[in-house]
Amino acid sequence: MKYRKLGKTGLDVSVLSFGASSLGSVFRETNEEESIRTVHTAVDLGINLIDVSPYYGITKAETVLGKAIAQMDRERFILTTKAGRYGDTEFDFSKERIIRSVDESLKRLQTDYIDILYLHDIEFAAFVEVVEGGFAALDAVKQSGKVRYIGVAGLPLTVFEKSLAIKELDSVLSYCHYSLNDTSLLDLVPLLEQHRIGLVNASPLSMGLLSTRPAASWHPAPPDIHRICKEAAEYCVSRGVEIAKLAVQYSTANERIPTTLVSTANPENIQKNIQWTDEPMDTELLQEVLDILQPIHNKSWVSGRPEYNEKANV
Repeated sequence: MKYRKLGKTGLDVSVLSFGASSLGSVFRETNEEESIRTVHTAVDLGINLIDVSPYYGITKAETVLGKAIAQMDRERFILTTKAGRYGDTEFDFSKERIIRSVDESLKRLQTDYIDILYLHDIEFAAFVEVVEGGFAALDAVKQSGKVRYIGVAGLPLTVFEKSLAIKELDSVLSYCHYSLNDTSLLDLVPLLEQHRIGLVNASPLSMGLLSTRPAASWHPAPPDIHRICKEAAEYCVSRGVEIAKLAVQYSTANERIPTTLVSTANPENIQKNIQWTDEPMDTELLQEVLDILQPIHNKSWVSGRPEYNEKANV
């Protein structure tokens, strides 16, 4: 496993990190014992960053993860969670709720500190509310010692541009913008590097689009993205390769992207993902797949309020 610096935090993070959303049965029904073994396998094989949220499985993911990490040395991993989003349509970025959310997460996670706290999907709230409530709360929980570093998470890249224009952050978490079908995150990287902001890239499989299996029913991508991603996945099958392998290798290969989150509740799957990062990438197949995906390159979908989606390529 390779490791890279996460901006000015100075943390050395594994190029592949563990997204615990699957532990909340977000993608399929999961077995708690298997989920716990998956976490232990990930850390034993070199992954040292674990990300979760109270939203995933409506606290289930945090609860199961808490049971897993209670059996481990806390110094072996970097733990990140989120606050502000608690359901499909439930958002609260008030200062009081964010502070209370941290205490609730600490209890579920069975730990006394969180390495990085992100405000979760801030594009669903008016930015002024995030500034007055959420940003103030981030300062408070950091000063309290319950949280070491602070950041924001969301889909539109404007989330980070707007936030960094007025707030000093330690890290940002972006998803679905550095993968085989969408590399628009690279437009943001110079700004992050200028301010030495840590960057966590999530969803190298575009939340299940880059798969031969149908994406989850809730996936917000328009039909053409679904169709062409499936075409690319089936082409990989015809070449005897899982598109997931190519996607993980592609996302972790770029040294300007410190770490990429993958999510699974299966020990064999996480082991396979880790092995892929050490294997050479098939550059010929990569180019063929990028050619198939070219018609939807950097095409995304609207998420949240209009004020965050003005520049979205949809």
